Amino acid sequence: MLDQYSLPLVALSYVISVLGSFAALQLVTGIAEAVVKADRRRAIAFAGLAMGGGAIWSMHFVGMMAMKSHMPMSYDVFETLVSVVIAVAACTGGLAIVGTGKFTIDKLLPTSILMGVGVAGMHYMGMEAMLMPASIEYNLNILIISVVIAVVAAFAALWMAFHLHGFWQKVGSALIMGVAVCGMHYTGMAAASYRHTGIVPEVGFFGALSSEHLSIVTLAISIAIIGLTLRVNHWYRNRPAIPQ
Repeated sequence: MLDQYSLPLVALSYVISVLGSFAALQLVTGIAEAVVKADRRRAIAFAGLAMGGGAIWSMHFVGMMAMKSHMPMSYDVFETLVSVVIAVAACTGGLAIVGTGKFTIDKLLPTSILMGVGVAGMHYMGMEAMLMPASIEYNLNILIISVVIAVVAAFAALWMAFHLHGFWQKVGSALIMGVAVCGMHYTGMAAASYRHTGIVPEVGFFGALSSEHLSIVTLAISIAIIGLTLRVNHWYRNRPAIPQ
């Protein structure tokens, strides 16, 4: 019932994940180089926003828009907002841990698990936000694989972020991260099967967004996040030097 995708939107979801990853990687360098604590906190916050909101959450909902469905579908506003909070909080928290003090492998492993589980939590909360006349059941084995992909992607993202600093190295890292983020999403989608019930769940207190409106909101948010992050990075690179 929901096994077909719009290839242009799938491609767009990948492009968004790459742009968000690149914006985040630009600022991650600033975390390690920051002299003033306020600069480090700012870099962590905006890198987490770019990664969680731009690369992951926006990609997720564009990927959801790519599904071809004959059913009417909308999204619960509250649960959709919770999903973006989960993604941004997981990425920001992970960057705060590995970005404080010296970058070490003992920080990288648990932080990757934190971020990976957070990203997977965002995905499945986003799925829960779907309002349609069908129930969702998951293949546990494929679901676990999607979580493993998310953890591995987080590990790779953090390692590349703190080791690769050249422009083209960041471009390559962003391209790889885009594959990892999309891989997690579409594997998670493959874990789901849909059983038609004819009953649409009740809309929450904050209402619902139609697929068309959500697509507009998602694209606007992703463009704003990526643009703002690159602007902050430009400011960071050109700010006056402050002696230690």
